[in-house]
Amino acid sequence: MADYTTVFGSLDRYEKGRLEIIDDDPRHYAFSNVFEVAAQAEPYEKIAVAKNLEYVVEVMRAEGRSDWFVCAHDEFAVVLDGQVEIHLLKLDDPRSVLAQDSHGAVRVPGSPVGRRMGWMKLSRGHQALLPADAAYQFVAAQPGVVLLQTLHGALTVEKWAEVCQA
Repeated sequence: MADYTTVFGSLDRYEKGRLEIIDDDPRHYAFSNVFEVAAQAEPYEKIAVAKNLEYVVEVMRAEGRSDWFVCAHDEFAVVLDGQVEIHLLKLDDPRSVLAQDSHGAVRVPGSPVGRRMGWMKLSRGHQALLPADAAYQFVAAQPGVVLLQTLHGALTVEKWAEVCQA
């Protein structure tokens, strides 16, 4: 039986991955390194790294304070590197920002108006639910990496030719 060593990546230390296709065509697969994508991203740019129909997994470089975002559906965040605070606010009128058939997150213009819901401090491996119609803001003192599971929206950036190996 072969021995395997698990190595956790980070923004500061990651290896470029590779595909080992046993009995198939490599063109049926896409592969990207989320740490490499985040290292080359602008802070809080939501870059799609996986897609299944209208659902996407976005990677973000967490650095400094983000804009406020809101989404008409729940989103799910996982911190892969660093420490990230997520501040939540229940908007008084989410429909003033969100269209009726809105998918994915949108930026909240200016300072959001609503009731503070609290905040979470997440480190590597911690997960958070970002509830529908609640504004959220990320804060990171040092660069980190966050994955978001969401629906494809206006802020989803697709850079497939740049981020995938095929």
